[in-house]
Amino acid sequence: MGAESTGKTQLSQELAAHLATLGLRAVAIPETLRTWCQRAGRTPRPEEQLAIARDHEAAVDAAAAEADVVIADTTALMVAIYAGMLFEDGDLYRFAIERQRRYQATLVTGLDLPWVPDGLHRDATQPREEVDTLVRSLLQRAGIGYQVVYGQGRQRLQGAIAALRPLGLLPAAPQPQADTGKPWAWNCDKCSDPACEHRLFTRLVKQR
Repeated sequence: MGAESTGKTQLSQELAAHLATLGLRAVAIPETLRTWCQRAGRTPRPEEQLAIARDHEAAVDAAAAEADVVIADTTALMVAIYAGMLFEDGDLYRFAIERQRRYQATLVTGLDLPWVPDGLHRDATQPREEVDTLVRSLLQRAGIGYQVVYGQGRQRLQGAIAALRPLGLLPAAPQPQADTGKPWAWNCDKCSDPACEHRLFTRLVKQR
């Protein structure tokens, strides 16, 4: 999960490919909302959102019946977030939270990648920091644990592997060595403020 343009799709594909090298049947499920927008050439109306979320999770379940590991490129909760339908008594929100609790691990992609418009259901009018804050706050409110993944290129994959390995979800195999250093890890376990995170990376960029 994560804000727009934070590498979710690439990470899910790379993680599935890495797990395949370990002998696991791993599959990455693409984002149904993105596919829907590409096919329809528009963003969905409110009454269409729940069906999209259900279709996405149905694809996850179908893959789980055949694969050892299923990696979802976002979940129904991201559909609810982008739709702005976060009422606790709403069908989409209740469905999304119920489904999110079924995942054995939730990874949130950090804000350290440059923003790139996709021309579909996301644009610059909705700052990534706001979406990131919402993602983390909803997970926390629902009592769903998550790990934030950072890093450029190979480091981001290593960060995901490092987050999953302590949960017992990966076989006991040595991590691939990165060419540019150790995987990123967020050292402040008390701060989930994306604005603070954004300022940190802004300073790092200015120092280069």
